[in-house]
Amino acid sequence: MVKPELNEIKKQFTPRNCSISRICGCYVDAEKTIKTTFEESFLNLPEEETFKYFEILRKSLSGTIGKTALNLEFPIEQENDGGCQEFLMRLRESKLKDEALLSQFYDMVINYYDYVGNYLILVITDTYDVPNKTTDGIINDESDTVYDFIMCCICPVNLSKPGLSYDASMNEFHNRIRDWVVDLPEAAFLFPAFNDRASDIHNVMYYVKDSEELHEDLVAGVLGCSTTLTAKTQKATFQALIEETLGEHVDYSIVQSIHENLNEMEVEHKEKEIAEPLTLDKKDVKILFEKAGVEDEKMQVFEKLYDASCGEDTKLYVSNISNSRSYEVKTPDVVVKVNPERADLVETREIDGRKCLVIPITDQIEVNGIEVRA
Repeated sequence: MVKPELNEIKKQFTPRNCSISRICGCYVDAEKTIKTTFEESFLNLPEEETFKYFEILRKSLSGTIGKTALNLEFPIEQENDGGCQEFLMRLRESKLKDEALLSQFYDMVINYYDYVGNYLILVITDTYDVPNKTTDGIINDESDTVYDFIMCCICPVNLSKPGLSYDASMNEFHNRIRDWVVDLPEAAFLFPAFNDRASDIHNVMYYVKDSEELHEDLVAGVLGCSTTLTAKTQKATFQALIEETLGEHVDYSIVQSIHENLNEMEVEHKEKEIAEPLTLDKKDVKILFEKAGVEDEKMQVFEKLYDASCGEDTKLYVSNISNSRSYEVKTPDVVVKVNPERADLVETREIDGRKCLVIPITDQIEVNGIEVRA
């Protein structure tokens, strides 16, 4: 799924567009004990409650693709009898009316979700009549595609903060009674995925609040999928790949060139208005290194290094490994920040026998906000 497709489903979670037929929930305490469950027709809920649920559901379709919103593909074996995808298919087809299936699903989540504290498992079933879209992007009311899906959100339940509250009837301030409040989700998934504006039963969209806490056990146990490297790990892995490929002497000009080439790729990607995030596979990274001037001798070890650090089939999101809004050169005592588009201004030279960073200056110089003359 890409951002426009996430937003299209997100727009269904409004009073005007809502077609959610059923909502179910399971409240779990810190001891992994089920405190209560509920099953209701969504349209029978009070209006003020539906707005709270809409907020939770929309949050579960937010985030950045490749960081907190992950497209996961089911392994083939998970689509066979007894597999996770096959189970989710049955859960979807039941329209959440099969209590035994729901109970089994709750047990799976409780078993694999590692969380210290109380939480609520929310599950909805929805049917979206997908309107047609013309080649020039205009959406009309006609529909020839139906998207049936379920969505699960796992939300922490925490005690509200202590404080004073105003009692309007008494015109007095009193200690506020603390109660248990449902927070926005820590993890969620949409099944099946909504790819190319249609149902894709071979994929699932997975959301996580913290890009560095992917809840791998939950993904493996409930979805039967494997997660990719976290955003932070992708960046660290890419940096290590550069250092290990170049060896002991990492040339500044090569690192600078890699940065500039990545920026150029991002600009071209945006200009083409491609919805999918820009990713690099092993072949792309190899071309990137060669274009930056990495010697053939050093490139001979590249493939083994890539497979060992990333995995042969792993794709790296450019937004995770490169910061197009920042270019920083750092020494133990000095940090130089440059407009990323003008990284070429910083050079390394040997002056009087010493290696130096050289930055050309103009008449416009400020020191702590004070204009000075060079």
